[in-house]
Amino acid sequence: MPRPTITDPAAATRAARLALRGRRAALVLVAVALFWILVTALGAEYGWPQQVRLMLDLLALAGMATALVMTWAVWRARRDDKDQG
Repeated sequence: MPRPTITDPAAATRAARLALRGRRAALVLVAVALFWILVTALGAEYGWPQQVRLMLDLLALAGMATALVMTWAVWRARRDDKDQG
């Protein structure tokens, strides 16, 4: 199915901003996931105390929540744009 072309420059700019925000949310999610995997492995390898590992897990959980909120915001903005135009 071909993508519709955007003839309005303002709409193209909004679409580009939304695409950038979506890519940023994806990068945050990937970075947090890699961070979590890395600190889990390092904590097990070096025998870090449970309190440290818990704090790092909570930090990763906060990052995942941030990525979820970013993704939700992009979804809402795209939905609002679709409803308006």
